[in-house]
Amino acid sequence: MAVEIEQVTEVSEALVEAFERLMPQLSPRLGALSREALRRVVENERTVLLAAVADGRIAGVLTLAWYDAPSGRKAWIEDVVVDAAARGCGAGEALVRAAVEHAARIGAGRVMLTSNPARGAARALYRKVGFEEAETTVFALKTDKR
Repeated sequence: MAVEIEQVTEVSEALVEAFERLMPQLSPRLGALSREALRRVVENERTVLLAAVADGRIAGVLTLAWYDAPSGRKAWIEDVVVDAAARGCGAGEALVRAAVEHAARIGAGRVMLTSNPARGAARALYRKVGFEEAETTVFALKTDKR
């Protein structure tokens, strides 16, 4: 199965369908995104939404977001998910490599991501691409109380 990585530039029916299918695979607590929420991601000047397309269908997605800080431009990879039916075809690796290349093009000196320890295959993929586990702890505070 050949995989092509595309930068999403508009919200299409195929994209809406893909997110309905993929988000629950990322986490059972996640539902489909509204068209408006997808539009905000696609049109944000500090994010890029990448899609892995195989056999004419979106098989996976990844969001790259970046920001500038006094210590330099940083980028974060978020919400990487590949359809269970397409896993093992290289879509995840292609998405992550494309995100790292994009981050380098925009001048991000560091690309970061988080990965649940239970996601062994994802963690192995990140190491394969060159990521190293950082000796730090991510702190989080929910502001939406959901």
